[in-house]
Amino acid sequence: MTADLSEFHGELRAAASGLLAGTPGWRAIADAGWPGLEAPAAFDGADGTFAEVAVVLQEIGRAAAPGPYPSVAALAIGTLGLLSPGPGRDELLRATVAGGTVPVVALDAEGTEAFRLTGGARPDGARLHGAAAFVLDASAADRVLVPAADPDGTAVVADVDPADLTVEDRPVVDATRSLGRVAADGVAVRPESLHRFRVPDALERIRDRAAVAIACDCLGIAEAMLDATVAYTSDRRQFGRPVGSFQAVKHACADMLVRVTVTRELVAAAVRAQADGGPDAAAACSMAKSYACAAAVEVAGKAMQLHGGMGYTWESGVHVYLKRAALNRSLFGTPARHRARLAVRYARR
Repeated sequence: MTADLSEFHGELRAAASGLLAGTPGWRAIADAGWPGLEAPAAFDGADGTFAEVAVVLQEIGRAAAPGPYPSVAALAIGTLGLLSPGPGRDELLRATVAGGTVPVVALDAEGTEAFRLTGGARPDGARLHGAAAFVLDASAADRVLVPAADPDGTAVVADVDPADLTVEDRPVVDATRSLGRVAADGVAVRPESLHRFRVPDALERIRDRAAVAIACDCLGIAEAMLDATVAYTSDRRQFGRPVGSFQAVKHACADMLVRVTVTRELVAAAVRAQADGGPDAAAACSMAKSYACAAAVEVAGKAMQLHGGMGYTWESGVHVYLKRAALNRSLFGTPARHRARLAVRYARR
């Protein structure tokens, strides 16, 4: 990262922190230009990279903020960028950048279900079948981009109206997030609503982007919990001195700092790899996702413990971060699944 970009990212981080402190709606986020940070200038975007999107994603995690920004900026914009240009794709990309629409990619966060197309030769278009069990922000979508296999096995994306699908909210432990099951039972898809990818490994790239976005969220969670714990243990006094001066508490905070520092380095490497599109992007993704998600749960759990009895109350807010970190751990690949992916990669060498 150049010095100029470091300064810009610092300004973007400060602006994001300030806006998120007020719990903004989607219109405010769109007016800030966040959906179009990575989009080309030709589509009214900021012509940036995933590195700028990652700054906002990290601040969203730090604030444990709700809303569909991760789904739109990390998944939908990323997917649209990998599709072959055309009037339908270009129109949707421009509308997404402007904040006029909220497209959500029906990508199963558990990766256990999938969609397929049949009857491509029908005069009224192909038919979409299948389901995705856990789709992030499914209920917030006004357009659903459904990755599917066409009759010859090629990966395509169907642009579908949510009204034509079955969307069921799924209860999850994290109240700041929304997930739903999306199902299609023979939904008609017109030829102009079917889009093809420009690259053969697009679905894997999209899933990796989603995993890195969750890792950014985890970094924000861990940083927020470390800051809150240091502030609390510096202020809370016992036996005439701050509890943070006790050796056991200091060592616990030092352990949290180590976890946050390592997480920050791994996430930065994964974000750079996503932005540059390098050959090691998949490995960097799995390293960041597996470590950051485990670290966020550990740091948030330690924060609850070091806040004493206050940490276990509803009012403390620590539980919000712990629940969000716990959900993050299972989205787009558990730490165990990503470590297994790395093991296979290095076993081949």
